[in-house]
Amino acid sequence: MTTPDTPALPGWGDRLGAARRRLTGGELGAVPVVVGLVIIAIVFQAVTHHFLQSDNLTNITRFIAGPGLIAVGVVHVLILGEIDLSLGSVAGATAAIGAVLATRHGLPEWLALVVALATATAMGLLHGLLFAKVGVPAFVVTLAGMLAWNGLQEYVLDTGTVNNPHDGIVAGLDSTYLGDGDIAYAWTLAVLAPTVYFLAQLRTARRRAAAGLPARATADLALRAGALAVPTLAAAWVLNQDRGLPLSLVVLLAVVVSTDFVLRRTRYGRTVFAVGGGVEAARRAGIDVARVRISVFMLSAFLAGLGGLFYASQQGSADKELGGGNVLMSAIAAAVIGGTSLFGGRGKTWSALLGILVIQSITTGLDMVHAAQAIQYMITGAVLLAAVVLDSVSRRSRAASSRT
Repeated sequence: MTTPDTPALPGWGDRLGAARRRLTGGELGAVPVVVGLVIIAIVFQAVTHHFLQSDNLTNITRFIAGPGLIAVGVVHVLILGEIDLSLGSVAGATAAIGAVLATRHGLPEWLALVVALATATAMGLLHGLLFAKVGVPAFVVTLAGMLAWNGLQEYVLDTGTVNNPHDGIVAGLDSTYLGDGDIAYAWTLAVLAPTVYFLAQLRTARRRAAAGLPARATADLALRAGALAVPTLAAAWVLNQDRGLPLSLVVLLAVVVSTDFVLRRTRYGRTVFAVGGGVEAARRAGIDVARVRISVFMLSAFLAGLGGLFYASQQGSADKELGGGNVLMSAIAAAVIGGTSLFGGRGKTWSALLGILVIQSITTGLDMVHAAQAIQYMITGAVLLAAVVLDSVSRRSRAASSRT
C-alpha cells in the first residue's frame, strides 16, 4: 500500500532498465567474471568429462586459499593506486621462518607462527615507511623487498627444504575439513551467508529510509539474497558430495568478508578509497595519507605471510621455491580479473575471491588435459590482459556517461 508521499516500488521493467544502464555505463560488476567461470566450466567439462565432479571442485576450493589471501592484500594496495612486488617473497620467507623456528629451534609451533607473521607485518611496515615517509616509489621499494626477502628465505632455510611438523597447525591448514566431513557445516554456511546479507541490507535500507534517502525495496533485497543463495547452496551440495567443508575455504571467506566490511563500512575503509581516489584531495580533507599507506602495506604483507603458510601446508614443507614462479602474478591477476582497478580508488575484496576462482579453474583444467606450463602462462597472461583492457574500457564508458 502506498501513500501520495511514498514512491511506487519499481517493477521488473524498471529493474532491467536500470541494470542495462549500469552495464552500458561501464558498471560491469561481477558479470564478466561470472560469465567467464561458466564458460570455463563448460569448456573443460566438455573436454575432460569430469571437470565438474565434486572431488575436483573441492580441490579447487582448497587450492585457492594461498593465492587468494595474497590477492586480498593486493586488492588493498591497488585501491591505493600502488603495487607491491614483494608479496610472493614475503609469503616464502614467512613460511620458511615459521618452519625453521618450529623444527630446528624447538619453538612451540603456535609461537613460531606468531613470530613469522609478525615478521611479515614488519616487512610491510618497512615498505610503507620507505614509501610514505621517505618518498621512495612503491615500485622500487617492493622490488627491493622482493629480492631482499627472497634472500632471507634462502638464508633461513640454509640446506633446503624443511618439512612441516607432523600433525601440526600448518599441516592441518590444507587437510582439515570441518566436522570431519559433517555435511551440516557446509549447509549452515550456505544458508547463513544469504540470510546475513539480507538482514544487513535490510537494516541499511531502513536507516536510509528513516533519513529520507533513497533505499532499496524489501522485495529487491529478497531477490538479491535469493540470487546469492543459489551459488552458496550449490557449493554446499558439491562439497558435501566429497569431503565436506575445507578449513582453508572457511579462512579465505572469513578474511574476504571481514576486510570487505572494513573497507565498505568503517571510517578507515573510506580513507583508503579516498587516498586511492586522489592523494591531494585526501590530504586537504584532513586524512593522514602516510598512516593509511603504511597500514595498507602492513596488511598486505600480513596476508601474504598467511597465504605462504597455506602454500607450505599444501606442499607439506617450506622450501626455496615457495612464493616464486607465478605466485605474485597470479595474485595480481586475480585482483584485476575480479574487477579491482589498476588505476586506484575502486575495488572490492570479493574481487580476489572471484579472480582466483577463474585462475585456479583455468590452471586445474589445463592440468587435467596435461597442457604444458608454457601454455598455462600464456593463457593466464591473455586473461589478465583482457581484464585490464576491460577495466580501461569500462573507465572510459563511465567517464563518457557522466558527461552526458
